[in-house]
Amino acid sequence: VPGACFCRVRPSPLQNPRLVAMSLPALALLGLEAPAADREAAEAEAALYFSGNRLLAGSEPAAHCYCGHQFGSFAGQLGDGAAMYLGEVLGPRGERWEIQLKGAGLTPFSRQADGRKVLRSSIREFLCSEAMFHLGIPTTRAGTCVTSDSKVVRDIFYDGNPKSERCTVVLRIASTFIRFGSFEIFKPTDEYTGRKGPSVNRNDIRIQMLDYVISTFYPEIQEAYSDNSIQRNAAFFKEITKRTARLVAEWQCVGFCHGVLNTDNMSIVGLTIDYGPFGFMDRYDPEHICNGSDNTGRYAYNKQPEICKWNLGKLAEALVPELPLEISELILEEEYDAEFEKHYLQKMRKKLGLIQLELEEDSKLVSELLETMHLTGGDFTNIFYSLSSFSVDSDASKLEDFLDELTSQCASVEELKVAFKPQMDPRQLSMMLMLAQSNPQLFALIGTKANINKELERIEQFSKLQQLTAADLLSRNKRHWKEWLEKYRVRLQKEIESVSDADAWNTDHVKVMNSNNPKYILRNYIAQNAIEAAENGDFSEVRNVLKLLENPFQEAEDLREVKEDAEEEGATATAAACAQETRSRLPYCSKPPLWASELCVT
Repeated sequence: VPGACFCRVRPSPLQNPRLVAMSLPALALLGLEAPAADREAAEAEAALYFSGNRLLAGSEPAAHCYCGHQFGSFAGQLGDGAAMYLGEVLGPRGERWEIQLKGAGLTPFSRQADGRKVLRSSIREFLCSEAMFHLGIPTTRAGTCVTSDSKVVRDIFYDGNPKSERCTVVLRIASTFIRFGSFEIFKPTDEYTGRKGPSVNRNDIRIQMLDYVISTFYPEIQEAYSDNSIQRNAAFFKEITKRTARLVAEWQCVGFCHGVLNTDNMSIVGLTIDYGPFGFMDRYDPEHICNGSDNTGRYAYNKQPEICKWNLGKLAEALVPELPLEISELILEEEYDAEFEKHYLQKMRKKLGLIQLELEEDSKLVSELLETMHLTGGDFTNIFYSLSSFSVDSDASKLEDFLDELTSQCASVEELKVAFKPQMDPRQLSMMLMLAQSNPQLFALIGTKANINKELERIEQFSKLQQLTAADLLSRNKRHWKEWLEKYRVRLQKEIESVSDADAWNTDHVKVMNSNNPKYILRNYIAQNAIEAAENGDFSEVRNVLKLLENPFQEAEDLREVKEDAEEEGATATAAACAQETRSRLPYCSKPPLWASELCVT
């Protein structure tokens, strides 16, 4: 689609649309609220408009044209293959909100696909958009999730086992959905892939788009540099660099993995955008990969900061000639790492309740905590949450109780065996090792040294686990945690010595920790239980989980009490859904059950 940023489209109607769930805080941005009376009629109306079956007055649906570097390679034109911009709404507070339907049917950018999304991926996007917002992380929002009787066929794991699934649409809300890839439509032929953007040599459109983005979303920059476009564009690039660095620091601090950090999934205003095979890390593993189709681990948890920096480098290239590369590259080098490190450490200090002093040694304390988590297989979210109940003046028995609490959040021998189970056929591994010796060039084409080393490490770990008893593991874990807690106690003692009122400090210390360490996150197994119930016609679990994620830092009732609320709402479940719920009778804050390790999101 040459010479255009948007194409006019029309949503394709769905059969019998019905509301799965709606987020009232997100809809409030648009000035919408659920009426106290006749909720059923309101839900039916929401399903009609937010499925795309009926257009809102004044709506001009369009699909956005963008390109992207996918897994490091320029893919050429991509665009909104399933999403449709409906228009902008001026909210009650005077803010502009762009609204979009994801899964509303074919667009010129659908390629070989059908422009539809299904229930499982839509529920995940809907819940995670809202979860991230309530965690305080910049994100696009989700107003509604609407399913239907229309069906599409999907091969979930690309293994030749297709199944029929319900077409589902999510109403997405953001100040803008423009991304880094929006500026790559002008890219000339890529030297590696031979692909090019659809609007090469259309610098007039690039100027138009920059003018629009900066004047609309960065008005203070537009005002400060209205008479010098290079300085203005440099200030804009500096700001998006810093926003992106802060965003990824926030992700790292809650254990969030995006899964597909291509340039087309990077927001031009620094939001988390496009929720696909994302995942919140359970057992702490710096090399955690949430996307089952990320075979090389390009988007692993510990790679996210450097990948986002790489993506900013691609944005810098896409802004030439309106911002010369020598200016943008200097900004990137000077600003990104420093902003990331600063924001990450500030956030980690809050998570550890270090509210009084900022010491150089804090960085080491954080890395030693993460190393201890890694050694003991600690649950990232629950370990941080537990730390607020650690007392500096614990006696021996209290310390032992606290160690019991911490080690209960560490991986069991069974969980570790699943985690370190060798993944390659021994004959294949043997052949690859021989090939690495005899023909390194051929080996480099079909395998990576890192993957082979990782497999050898896995085999070694798995072998050691065969001899490890639960008692040995517990004793080892307690030793590791005792060592780190002593360092933490010494650091907290320095805080106390620097204040006049230790009790007031302790109150603030616990308060800051409890507002920075969530009790509830959208774990894959929680999402999966909600999806399976919804696929059987029971939407109550999606609604329960949404309610829970709206207050991630607060203590909530356990699962059974939440279930009773659902029954009061008159929710009915099929026998299959009930069977699923039986296996999920865990509090929502529990580390995952063993079956969750089998979940694969691609």
